[in-house]
Amino acid sequence: MILVHQVRLGLQEPLQAATDKAIAQLGCPPAQVEKTYLHKISVDARRGKPHFVCTVALTLREREKEACYVGVDPSVQVAGTLVYKCVTGSRPLPGPVVVCGLGPAGLFAALELAEAGFFPRVIERGPEMHKRRSAVKHFEETGELDTEANLQFGEGGAGTFSDGKLTTRIRDPLCQRVMEHLLQAGAPEEIAYRAKPHIGTDLLQEIFVRLRNRIVERGGKICFETKLTGLDTEKDALRGLLTDCGKLPCGVLVLATGHSARDVYGWLHKGETVLEAKPFSVGFRIEHLQSEIDKGLYHEAAGHPALPPGEYQLSAKVEGRGVYTFCMCPGGSVVAAASEPGGVVTNGMSRHARDGKNANSAVVAGVSPAEFGADPFRAMAFQKTLEEAAYAAGGGRFTAPACTLDGFLQGEGVLHIGRVQPSYPRGVRGADLGALLPGDITEALRGGLRLFGRRLPGFDAKEAVLTGLETRTSSAVRIPRDEEGQSLSTKGLWPCGEGAGYAGGIMSAAVDGIRTARAIIQTFRPD
Repeated sequence: MILVHQVRLGLQEPLQAATDKAIAQLGCPPAQVEKTYLHKISVDARRGKPHFVCTVALTLREREKEACYVGVDPSVQVAGTLVYKCVTGSRPLPGPVVVCGLGPAGLFAALELAEAGFFPRVIERGPEMHKRRSAVKHFEETGELDTEANLQFGEGGAGTFSDGKLTTRIRDPLCQRVMEHLLQAGAPEEIAYRAKPHIGTDLLQEIFVRLRNRIVERGGKICFETKLTGLDTEKDALRGLLTDCGKLPCGVLVLATGHSARDVYGWLHKGETVLEAKPFSVGFRIEHLQSEIDKGLYHEAAGHPALPPGEYQLSAKVEGRGVYTFCMCPGGSVVAAASEPGGVVTNGMSRHARDGKNANSAVVAGVSPAEFGADPFRAMAFQKTLEEAAYAAGGGRFTAPACTLDGFLQGEGVLHIGRVQPSYPRGVRGADLGALLPGDITEALRGGLRLFGRRLPGFDAKEAVLTGLETRTSSAVRIPRDEEGQSLSTKGLWPCGEGAGYAGGIMSAAVDGIRTARAIIQTFRPD
């Protein structure tokens, strides 16, 4: 396969024109080309004149001639086909294989294990998708929280109610395998070529259900509303699981519980499983009019029907602390992501169409383990303290504290709602968000917001609404593992995904789940 990069298209040109330009750029006779398809497309909005930049994939009728184009031009690359080989191991399984958690990490780990003939049992503390959706809707309407069925717990994990972003900083061949699974489950074809692919919460929910059904079709078993409460170990080796539905035999446990399973990390530590603190970030959500973000990014071309809703990613270093935007949701809404009583947690969500009036993103500052003496439980307690402060400032019933940007920068906590209507479903109440955070974090966030306003016109609009707090950007805990992927302290425990401290987002969590499953497959033979 030949990849031709840096193929430029104007906004008025059809995508088909990219193929013709790629063949011309390659210098190949069109009659020799067997097949072409769009491999990647992105928007270059620099210098105020947006255009598309494409990568086109071509295969020749005579495949052996593809190698002749190596080095003909910096924009041309000859790539081979990825093969996902995984040789089954020889050691007998010490007991049944169980996956705990049905978020992206657990889902893709279970799918990989099921396809290899390991017949995994999956336990998930929350309910299946339909019941989970009902619980989330009930909470948004009434403020009555179900601590086991919410935006953190239930089928699909925390990623279910998000933008469904598939962008990631990791460069791992297994990303392509995740894409293939998603496409086979009905994801939009555009995720295969968009530079910043996303699915949207509305489509992602149904895709996750289809992937779960594939696990069952291949001999796996799913147990919803089954909460892991402890490990049964002997001489630091796993032999069974304790759940609120009874004891389960288990020799291999894939622990993919997500970043909000604080109770799990508590009893793991008491059982002498080694845990350590890791970096995370805290801050709030910022909302702008999507149309104003589009103007700041696309300038005079804003509103052109060929352009997607504008999205940004901004970062800065302020007095030694990293400040950045995170999980930007074009045309989305701020959501109520609490999973514990008495604490407000915010996050962001978009549907596939991204057709909402507002854009929102987290604006957060990094926190290091050293600030808590490298104690993971002090770090989690810090997160919880912030959530409880936000709950109190909101006045209860999960109303969120909020202020406008100018009020936050001036330290007044003023909320004057104008064109930007807050989208948080439980309602907002004016409060000084700066007073809810440690002073150095507040000052870092203020400095970051001022810098971002210089880089993206309109970002520092006085009417932008800040809703707080955002505390669960990632896990505060990591479970150390060896080169195989097994816990350093508990034989048979294979921690993975975001909750175990090895991922940050849907794609990296899914990849880590597959990687963990493959390590198990290569170690053991299926029973």
